[in-house]
Amino acid sequence: MTPADVPEPRTRFVLINTSHPGNVGSTARAMKVMGFSELVLVAPRFKDVLSREETVAMASGAADILVRARIVDTLEEALEGVQVACATAMTPRDFGPPTRSPRQALPSLAQQGVSVAFVFGSERYGLSSEDVWRCHQCLSIPTPPDYGSLNLAQAVQIMAYEWRESLGAFPVLERTKPAKLASQEALRGTLAHWREALIAVGYLDPAVPRKLMPRLTQLLLRAQPTDEEVHILRGIARAMDPLTRKPPPKA
Repeated sequence: MTPADVPEPRTRFVLINTSHPGNVGSTARAMKVMGFSELVLVAPRFKDVLSREETVAMASGAADILVRARIVDTLEEALEGVQVACATAMTPRDFGPPTRSPRQALPSLAQQGVSVAFVFGSERYGLSSEDVWRCHQCLSIPTPPDYGSLNLAQAVQIMAYEWRESLGAFPVLERTKPAKLASQEALRGTLAHWREALIAVGYLDPAVPRKLMPRLTQLLLRAQPTDEEVHILRGIARAMDPLTRKPPPKA
């Protein structure tokens, strides 16, 4: 089997005691944009949070994540069927799993091919120590020591991105049709046009040209302009030349 044939490990995002509907919707969006879909809420403040107007609005196209999301009463229920639970905490704990950054911990975890849950605490208090102790690992997003406050949905987005990178990032979409580079003939024509325009505006003295045109030639060759860019350059040259400049439109 090739790497592409290997099924991706199951990934679950767990939010405990979430109080703001907007964060639930933003979490759904953060998950979907990284290719994840399983969301479980543990005892949220509002029982109807998945269908609230603010939640759906902030999900912005990820309403399917909300439709499939589950609400449970305890963290134990939320972690059922998961092999590795990763707590997320900004402050280290005296007891429990060691705290590491996502980039330290996630690549090796991805290689194991196990099902994973990322557990996030409430907006006001974060995760309790008891909830951290129930997890196999503790992940902390590195921040400046004097300000480590991250919005819940932002933290989910960062963790989802780091996990996606560890599993294998999505390819960056490229232009479907590469731009056509201008031909040598087009470049010579552009330089000739610019020479006439520079003479017309008094920037180039044909009696004492120095090395202006050779330098412009090198600049243009390094830039490797496309056909469209050459048309722009010639249009600028045309506007500079009073002999070819079109009169301004009448008011």
